Amino acid sequence: MRWQLQEAKQRFSELVRRAVVEGPQVVTKHGEETAVVMSIEEYRRLARGRPDFREFLLSAPDLDLLEIDRPGDRARTVEFGER
Repeated sequence: MRWQLQEAKQRFSELVRRAVVEGPQVVTKHGEETAVVMSIEEYRRLARGRPDFREFLLSAPDLDLLEIDRPGDRARTVEFGER
């Protein structure tokens, strides 16, 4: 179900109840979808197994093992005109 923000604020208890019973509820602001209210069970199901940001970064491959060839040329010179 879609809720306009003003209506969602006025009927917050019902919004939460419906999120628990019916599933995620979309909140709109000026006609654009801006938020979703969902049950804690749904949130936990979606978040399960996702590493936190630190774990994600630490799981990246070792970039020192990559063989990257870079040209030995110097960077080009950029000349600026008068201002």
